[in-house]
Amino acid sequence: MGFGLAVHSLYNQCQSLVRIAGSKTDTFPVRVELCQGCPLSPIPFITFMDRISRRSQGVEGIWFGGCRIRYLLFADDVVLMASTGQDLQLSLDRFAAECEATGMRISTSKSESMVLAWKRFECHLRVGKEVKYFGVLFTSEGRVDREIDRRIGAPSSVMRTLYRSVVVKKELSRKAKLSIYRSIYVPILTYGHKLWVLTERTRSRVQKAEMSFLHGSVGLSFRDRMRCSAIRGELKVKPLLLHIDRSQTRWFGHLVRIPPECLPREVFRARLTGRRPPGRPMTRWEDYVSQLAWERQASLTLLRLLPSRPDLG
Repeated sequence: MGFGLAVHSLYNQCQSLVRIAGSKTDTFPVRVELCQGCPLSPIPFITFMDRISRRSQGVEGIWFGGCRIRYLLFADDVVLMASTGQDLQLSLDRFAAECEATGMRISTSKSESMVLAWKRFECHLRVGKEVKYFGVLFTSEGRVDREIDRRIGAPSSVMRTLYRSVVVKKELSRKAKLSIYRSIYVPILTYGHKLWVLTERTRSRVQKAEMSFLHGSVGLSFRDRMRCSAIRGELKVKPLLLHIDRSQTRWFGHLVRIPPECLPREVFRARLTGRRPPGRPMTRWEDYVSQLAWERQASLTLLRLLPSRPDLG
């Protein structure tokens, strides 16, 4: 009984505050059932979701290489996968029934469906051509070009908002501007970059977006024709493309060292079968990052795990 009261007290009359740059706001009450940051909150949810996912398993799913994937679970988001519309509806009905049995419900307003196919596909479900999942745009063709373009274009709206109030404002020190650059501008521009395959054109666009902020920070414009390396040296900032390359290589090393029985490793090592669409084949992410690792002379341990140096010709 005492333990129950202790748990109940964690959720009774809870208050929170927000800390920004060392300053704290006034406290405000938390009226949601699960309290943000409470270590006990995720445990009941994980317990119920584990039971729901196990009981709702069926024969549905998709084959990716040599492994079958039925669903993906991350926090309170669930992705159900099936090879046909009928199998997907059956899997959804079974999952919804298990949720209802445990007192949970599916948010229909936040639920979407999409068909991954190169050609037109007949499906009785209402489907869309693109879906946002954790802020990343997935398209029905399975390409990441749209997501990369969207990421590169996103800082433009940030620049319009911050240009006069932050970037070119003389009252702000360079240290404050660089703090905003690292904490706001760069995360928006590079969100989800670990899985990008950057062409020379895309790398040029990333550098242009990066330098548009740095030029304003030192009171220059592109018409001043000052070298990017000189501006970075003056601000003591490393190239953003170098940060992206190192981050991708680091994530690649994590994938090759992950235990073989884990799903990310199985998907990473899987090889698809069937015919490719006409046209030049797209560069695989594994080949692209392998090339980066060899060019950047990554750690000897990682290079030993890689195949022979790829030729992207």
